[in-house]
Amino acid sequence: MSPDVITTEIADPDGRLVQGTLAGDMAAFEQLVDRHRPVVYRVAARVVGREEAEDVTQETFLRAYHRLPRFRGESSFRSWLLRIAHNTAVNAARRRLPEPVEVDDEGDEAMVAHAAREPVSALEESERRQRLELKLGELRPEHRAVLVLRDLEGMAYEEIATVTESPVGSVKGRLHRARREMIDIMRANTYDWELPDER
Repeated sequence: MSPDVITTEIADPDGRLVQGTLAGDMAAFEQLVDRHRPVVYRVAARVVGREEAEDVTQETFLRAYHRLPRFRGESSFRSWLLRIAHNTAVNAARRRLPEPVEVDDEGDEAMVAHAAREPVSALEESERRQRLELKLGELRPEHRAVLVLRDLEGMAYEEIATVTESPVGSVKGRLHRARREMIDIMRANTYDWELPDER
């Protein structure tokens, strides 16, 4: 095997797994699912809520499997997969009333720090996060999805544009409106958020 092939496989392990899947290796697709399931589930849960997140996640991977021959590699597999997850979650959110919830990741540093805090402050923090997630559910699905991808998943504008199939300018505009809506929603409940009233 040439050094170029080795470097490519290390740089893009998903590419090797995609090729394996297309060649009929179901174990390769299972590895893709294992690698990307946590982020797909987090995005789904924050857009449609935990009860529907598993269904959206499964539907995302089922669609990805059937569409894999159309994957051109013009963006990363992760971006391509999250585009499917985004569309599936937004469509599900439009069909039903969403109830997004906070998704805790095992091994997350925030969980470790959270567990070490005083019980009262930990309870207050938990309640505040739950209220924040409920308020997030009041946003339109398109705005909520962009806010989740940028502020909770930390994705770059360009990747969000790829995922949502929108120009970067539209992504920034939606994000600005989503943040403004969230501030207005939280300001309406200043006792929850300790935000000053806008004068």
